[in-house]
Amino acid sequence: MKNLETKKNETRNFSFENLEVYSKIRNLIKHIYQLQENFPKEERYGLGDQVRRAAVSVSANLAEGSGRNSIKEKIHFVEISYGSLMEVFCELQVACDLEYITPEQFNTLRPLITDIAKMLSGLRNAFQSRLTNP
Repeated sequence: MKNLETKKNETRNFSFENLEVYSKIRNLIKHIYQLQENFPKEERYGLGDQVRRAAVSVSANLAEGSGRNSIKEKIHFVEISYGSLMEVFCELQVACDLEYITPEQFNTLRPLITDIAKMLSGLRNAFQSRLTNP
């Protein structure tokens, strides 16, 4: 009985949780949720909702891809994650253009988005190289 209790209390990370990019994506999501609180009420369920969904999609697709067995599927989900990140970037630009967030707030997130984009591209390339050089 004691062995079962010990095993129950052990925590194992899923593979995506060990990725630095996953941690950065979670940080981005947190910032986006905080920024969205400044949006006008009428936009919280418009652009605000859309940018939140896109941000969560970045992490969700990375997680889903990590659960796939085939390298091609892993690549596919990393690419979807990257696409969602580009959607987040675009929507934040629109929010800035509409003055829902300040240029300073946008420019604070830009380097984080750039880092995540580079890391996702690197992950995709690593998977691609495993596919072409087994």
